[in-house]
Amino acid sequence: MPRQYEEDEARRPILQPDTDTDEPTGTGSGRSLTRHGRPSDDDELAERLTGCGASACCNPSSFLHRFQALILMCLVGFGSYFCYDNPGALQDTFKSDLNLTTTQFVMLYSIYSWPNVILCFIGGFLMDRVFGIRLGTIIYMFILLIGQLIFAMGATINLFWLMIVGRFMFGIGAESLAVAQNSYAVLWFKGKELNMVFGLQLSFARVGSTVNFLVMVPIYKYVKSLGYQGHMCTGVVLLLATLTCVMSMICALILGWMDRRAARILKRNDSAPGGEVAKLSDVRTFQVSFWMVTVICVAYYVAIFPFIALGKVFFMRKFDFSSEDANTVNSIVYIIAAVASPLFGLIVDRTGRNVLWVFLSVLVTIVAHGMLAFSYLNPYIGMITMGLAYSMLASSLWPLVALIVPEYQLGTAYGICQSVQNLGLAVISMISGMIVDKGGYFMLEMFFIGWLIVSLLATIVIWMYDASNDGILNMSPAARSLYANKTLPRMSGEPGSSSDMTDSQQERERRAKDPEAIRNRYVNRVLDGNQSDTEPLAE
Repeated sequence: MPRQYEEDEARRPILQPDTDTDEPTGTGSGRSLTRHGRPSDDDELAERLTGCGASACCNPSSFLHRFQALILMCLVGFGSYFCYDNPGALQDTFKSDLNLTTTQFVMLYSIYSWPNVILCFIGGFLMDRVFGIRLGTIIYMFILLIGQLIFAMGATINLFWLMIVGRFMFGIGAESLAVAQNSYAVLWFKGKELNMVFGLQLSFARVGSTVNFLVMVPIYKYVKSLGYQGHMCTGVVLLLATLTCVMSMICALILGWMDRRAARILKRNDSAPGGEVAKLSDVRTFQVSFWMVTVICVAYYVAIFPFIALGKVFFMRKFDFSSEDANTVNSIVYIIAAVASPLFGLIVDRTGRNVLWVFLSVLVTIVAHGMLAFSYLNPYIGMITMGLAYSMLASSLWPLVALIVPEYQLGTAYGICQSVQNLGLAVISMISGMIVDKGGYFMLEMFFIGWLIVSLLATIVIWMYDASNDGILNMSPAARSLYANKTLPRMSGEPGSSSDMTDSQQERERRAKDPEAIRNRYVNRVLDGNQSDTEPLAE
């Protein structure tokens, strides 16, 4: 017969250690047992785990073990970000060795984004509904690896169409892999840790991009010194870059094993809460604030990634930098993000008010682009400012999705964000190349500033919509905790609550299955940190 759990035990987060004391759990019908009357789940777990398995580094309930999983989550995306900007780091050599125009060069970035306009959303949905996080991560990582190999072979034999096919496959895997990373983060880390985790993930990803910009030119020169010339030299360099994807694939396999082990030991319920499953029709229940987040994903990031892709020549022309110096200043955004993202994540964890941080991030980015466009100040100033703003936004924007959308829909929601973002990047990257060819870099900066203003307006819409509702997206941590405590009895339909006294049983059941009620239960779970993942959201 299944064991009956006490209320406080059933609501304990599955990935956090037991911090309860041996005190009575309260009075009531059948609830007068104490903790030392019988062992808790964690006591039983300690009895089952022996030797290394019971140590902090191997026990899935310990912070050290979860931190090890976090490192692997970060390394899973390292190869993707390293290889994504391979063309950007070698922009001048790509165009000379492969005889590419600026428009053709930019196509290497836009073709990365085009398939993910649809497939990234489908990839998130398949991960929610079919593959699961573990298998989905491995499949998407494998597609990414094959795409990078085809891209490198296309450069080796100087076939531009084969390079396009490789980047197409690479994009399918990379963006769906980003959805898997976000879902892993929400699965293993909840509550006050989530902003820091997203910041650390971004930090490691940008380390990949930064290392790419710093090492690709020296690697190219070394390969060239071995006797390789022209497109053959470029192809060999890209094949060497593929080794980072192999490393990420190994990390994905290890992370999948760790997650499966944690689910088994902790008896984690990986099925959809309350029997709910993700459906394509769920998008109709997403709030205005979620759709404004997707607008920001497009309008903000199109002013960052296409600029960095084309920035090397910009710094060489306007500031008369050498190729190596231009690469260095162009990678400053990623270097700053690698250091500042986890720090800003901790700050947002402490202060809350995510929407305010997003607003400040967009505003500061507009100032940074203005300095680069309208002045001849040292470009390091503008790029450092942009890097700080970029880190601030990533640490505060992406966790908003976990507060807006129920957990069983997160893969779909993050897939939509990535899909819409890729639509914007695909279109804007092509337009950016044409603007550079016809109007120059000053007009390109004006184009980017216009998109940042759109992002600023979307942030204001989120702020106003959230303020007119529960206001939870811009609350401090203390206010969110108070909100969770106040709404928990009403949302859970406990006896004695006001809804229990005023509504009929059928009405309570109808409201319990309402998407808004399910979302509120999920918000309580994320913010309160006192509920179990096995407790159903829908009754």
